[in-house]
Amino acid sequence: MLLSLSIKNYALIESLEIEFSNQFSIITGETGAGKSILLGALGLVLGNRADLSVLKDKEQKCVIEAVFSLSNYNLEPFFVEKELDYEAQTIIRREILPSGKSRAFINDSPVNLNELQALSVFLIDIHSQHETRELLNEEYQFQIVDAVAKNEKRIISYRKGLSLLNKTNKELTKLIAEKESLSKEQEYNSFLLEELLAANLKVEEQAELEEELEKLSNVEFIKENIDKALSLANEEQLGTIITLNEIKQSFQKIATFSKEYNDFHERVTSVSIELQDIIDECYSNSEKIINDPERLELVNTKLQTIYSLQKKHQVTTIEELLKIQNDLDSKVLRADDLDTEIENKKGELEEIKEKVNLVAELITKARNEAAPILAKKIETILALLGMPDAKVFFEIKETESFTKFGKDVINLLFSANKGLQLGAIKKMASGGEMSRIMLAVKAVLANYSKLPTIIFDEIDTGVSGEIANKMGEIMKEMSKNMQVFAITHLPQIAAKGNQHYKVFKYNVKDDTLSELKLLNNEERIVEIAEMLSGKDISDSALNHAKALLN
Repeated sequence: MLLSLSIKNYALIESLEIEFSNQFSIITGETGAGKSILLGALGLVLGNRADLSVLKDKEQKCVIEAVFSLSNYNLEPFFVEKELDYEAQTIIRREILPSGKSRAFINDSPVNLNELQALSVFLIDIHSQHETRELLNEEYQFQIVDAVAKNEKRIISYRKGLSLLNKTNKELTKLIAEKESLSKEQEYNSFLLEELLAANLKVEEQAELEEELEKLSNVEFIKENIDKALSLANEEQLGTIITLNEIKQSFQKIATFSKEYNDFHERVTSVSIELQDIIDECYSNSEKIINDPERLELVNTKLQTIYSLQKKHQVTTIEELLKIQNDLDSKVLRADDLDTEIENKKGELEEIKEKVNLVAELITKARNEAAPILAKKIETILALLGMPDAKVFFEIKETESFTKFGKDVINLLFSANKGLQLGAIKKMASGGEMSRIMLAVKAVLANYSKLPTIIFDEIDTGVSGEIANKMGEIMKEMSKNMQVFAITHLPQIAAKGNQHYKVFKYNVKDDTLSELKLLNNEERIVEIAEMLSGKDISDSALNHAKALLN
C-alpha cells in the first residue's frame, strides 16, 4: 500500500509531500493541472525511464520518494532473492541528476531499473484509458482466468517443467546433429586412425631415427675418421697419448716446487685419463660400425611414413600426430556411444513431457471450471453498469503444442445486447464498453489478486449519470480489499471517495507551480459543485454536491 509520496523539482512541482490512506482516494483537477505529472512522478519510482526534461530547475536534482507498507503481502522472499534489506515500511527513492544520470534506491540500497520494475509489479497497478486494450491481449486474458482458477503455483511448476523440456529437447537435437555429422566422417576418421595406429608412433622417435639415418648413410666416412683419430692417438713415436705422457712426466718432476706446478701436473693427468677413455670408447664404437643397407632402408621408410603423415595432417612433430590420433580415437568411440546417449535422452524427454503434460491438464481443468464463474461475475457487474444483456465468454481450446500459457489458446468473446452473437471482444465492444468491462474485470480480480494498490486514471471516460454512480460504488467496494485511487472528472465518482485530493496550478511571479492538496469537507463540497456547474458555482450545485456526498 502506498503510504506517502514526496516529490522535489519535478516538472511543475517544486516540492510536494502527501500522505494517503488505505481506502478509496479521489484525485480531481482541471485538465492540465498536473494529474499526469503526478502519475509520471510515481512512474519514475516504479522504474520508468527518465531524462533531463523532467527537471524543473535544471541545476538541481529531482528526487521522488515513495513509502509503501508491505507487511501483508509476503514480499520477504523477493528481498532475499535480490539481496536487499526488507522493511515492513519500504522506501523507494529515485534521483535524476542534472548530468542526466539516474539513481534508484530501495531502503537506501542502490538498485538498477530492472530490480525496481520487478518490485513494482507487486506494488501498484496503474490503469489508464489506453490500457483497456489489455483485454485484447491473450496473455492478459490468461492472467485473469488463472487468477480466478488459482493457477499460480501450477503455472510456476508448469513453466519450470517447460524450461527443462525445452532444454532437454535442445540437448537431444544437438546429439542427433552431432551423430549425423560424425556419421558422415566416420569412415574417413576410421581410415585416418588406422593409418596412424599402423605407424606405431612414439614420442621423440623422429629425432632418434633422423640421427640414426645420418650414421647409417655415412658409415665409411665415420669409420675412416675414427680410425684416423685412433691412429694419431696411439702412434708409437708421435702419438698423442705418448706425447701427453711425456708432458705429464715433465710436470711431475717440478710439481713439488710450487702449488702452481702441481696444478699443471694434476690437470694434465686429468686430460690424459679423459683422452684414454675416449680412445677406449672409439675402439668399441669402431668395432660396431658396419654397413647395414637393410637397417638403412627400414629407418628411411619409417621416416618417410612420419613425414608423409605430418604433411597430410599439417603438423611438424610426432607429439602433434599423437594428439590427432587421440582425437580421432575419441571421435570414433564417440560415434559408437552416441546411439546410446540419444536413446537415453529420448527417454528422459518423454518422461519430462509426460509430467509437463499432466500439469498442463490440471491448468486446463482449473481454467474450464473458473472461466464460467469469472464470466458470470463480470456480467453481474456489467448489469450494474447499464449493460444488463451483456454476455461474456472465455473460449478455451486445448492444443497439442506446449506454450508458456500451457496447452491452451484463449479468446474473450463478448456480446452487448440480446440477439447478437458472441464475437471477439475487439470487434464487438466500443470504447465506453471496453472501459466498463475492464472495470468489471478489475473489480472481480480485487477479490483474488494480492496486489495492494490500483490507480484508475479516468476509466470513467465516456460514461455519466447513473453509470458513473455505479462505477464509483464498484471502486469503493474494491477498496475493501485493496487501496484504490481514482483520477476522475465525474462528480458522481468523486463523491464516493473516503479522501479527496485536488491537483491545481498557481503562479508565483513568472513561475507556474502544481500542487496536490487533501480537501476538507467544505473544500470538497465546493470542488464537487464546481465539477457539476463550472467556475460559477450555484446554490443548486452546492446542494447537489452535499447530496452526493451524503
